[in-house]
Amino acid sequence: MRSDEAPKILTSLPGEKAREVLDKDDRYISKSYTRGYPLVVKRAWGTHIEDADGNLFLDFTSGIAVCNTGHCHPEVVAAIKKQAEMLIHMSGTDFYYRPQADLAERLAHITPGTPDKRVFFCNSGAESIEAALKLARYHTKRQRIIAFLGAFHGRTMGALSLTASKAVQEKGFAPLVPGVSHVPYGYCYRCPYNLTPDSCDTFCVKWIEEDLFRRVIPPEEVAAIFVEPIQGEGGYVIPPVDFHRKLRALCDRYEILYVADEVQTGMGRTGKMFALEHFGIEPDIMTLAKGIASGMPLGAMISKSTVMNWVPGSHASTFGGNPVSCAAALKTIDLLENGLVENARVVGAYLKSQLELLQNQYELIGDVRGLGLMVGVELVRDREKKTKAIKERDALIQKCFRRGLLLLGCGENTVRMIPPLVISKEEVSRGLEIFEACLGEIEKGDF
Repeated sequence: MRSDEAPKILTSLPGEKAREVLDKDDRYISKSYTRGYPLVVKRAWGTHIEDADGNLFLDFTSGIAVCNTGHCHPEVVAAIKKQAEMLIHMSGTDFYYRPQADLAERLAHITPGTPDKRVFFCNSGAESIEAALKLARYHTKRQRIIAFLGAFHGRTMGALSLTASKAVQEKGFAPLVPGVSHVPYGYCYRCPYNLTPDSCDTFCVKWIEEDLFRRVIPPEEVAAIFVEPIQGEGGYVIPPVDFHRKLRALCDRYEILYVADEVQTGMGRTGKMFALEHFGIEPDIMTLAKGIASGMPLGAMISKSTVMNWVPGSHASTFGGNPVSCAAALKTIDLLENGLVENARVVGAYLKSQLELLQNQYELIGDVRGLGLMVGVELVRDREKKTKAIKERDALIQKCFRRGLLLLGCGENTVRMIPPLVISKEEVSRGLEIFEACLGEIEKGDF
C-alpha cells in the first residue's frame, strides 16, 4: 500500500485538531444536523478523505451519493476554475448565459424519453421536489398527491409532506402540505403482507386502484404520484421490474403525472445514467441533484415540454443553475458518459458479489441488494424471524469509521455502500476487508 492510500489512521479519533472544530461546531451549528461520527474533513481526492489530523479514510459514502466522479476530480476542478474566472453569478432567473442553456439541452437529451423537454434549475434535491410538486398541481389543476411509505424526498415543507421515512423528520412541523396520501412501496423481503416479489408489484398498484381510489381519493383529483425508482433512505429497496411499469400504466389510465425522484439514483449511480432505465420507464417529470455537479450545489426538475406549461413568474430561483455549477455538471456528464457509468456497473457487480459471499458466512447479513454502486446490506439477528439488528448496524458503522472506512446507514438496519464511481475493485476489496473484520466482531457480541 502506498503511503497516501487509505485507510491510514495515525491518531485517536477524533484527533486534537478535529476536536477544535468539533468544539466550535457544538457551540455555533444547528443541532438539527445528523452527524454519524466525528469526522472533520480537511481535503479529499478520488475515494480518499483526509481529516484535520492527517488520518486517511476510504470513502464509501461519496458525500451521501454526491461526488459520483470522485472527490475533486481534476477535470471538474479545472472546469470550475475556468468558469469562475469568467462569470460566477448573474441569476438565470432574470438573465441568460450559455452554461445554463447548454446544460438544459444536455439533460433533455440524456434523460429517458424524447428530448422534447424543459428544465428548471434549483440548488438541491428538496428544491427540485418542491418545483415538481408545484408544477404537477399547476399543470393538472388537481390537488392530491400520492407518495410511498419509506420514501425520502427532502426536508422542506412540500418535500417533507411527501416523505415517509422517519417520524422524527416530521415531528413538530405539522400541519404539512395537505392532500398527500402514502401507500406501500413495491417489494421488501420483510413484506408486511406476506407477499412474494412476483405478486407484490401487482398488489401495490391494484391496492391504489381498487381500494384507495374507490374508498378514499377520487383518481380525477390526483395530480401526481411521486416515486423513487429505488428507495434510498427507506433501505435501498429495489421493487420488482413490473412495479414501475404497472405504476406508469396506472398513471396513464387516470391522466396522473408520474414523477421520478432520481436525486440519489441518477447520474450513473446504479450502473445506468438513470435508474429508470433498468425498468424501461419514461417519466412525466424527473428530479435530479446530488451527483449532477460533483459536489457543487445544483438541482434540476425536468419534464416533458407539454407538462411544463407554467408562465413567467410561476416559479424561480436566484442561484439555481448558476454558471459555475452548470460548468461542473457539464464536465460531470462527460466523465460519466466516458467510462464512469460503466465502471459503476462492473465494479458494483463485483461489490455485490463479494457481499453475497459474506452473506453466506455471517448470520448477521440478512439481505444484500442493489444496482451498480448503490448497494445495501441489511443486518438481522434472526434470518427466519428477520429481526432488525438496529444496534448492531449502528455499532458496525462506528467500528468501520475507527478503522478508516466511511459508511452510512439507511432504513433502520441497513448499511449503504455508495462509493465514488471512480472506485476500483482493489479499493472495494480493501474496504470489504475492514467491513468483514468489524462484522465478525459485532457478530461475536463485541460492540
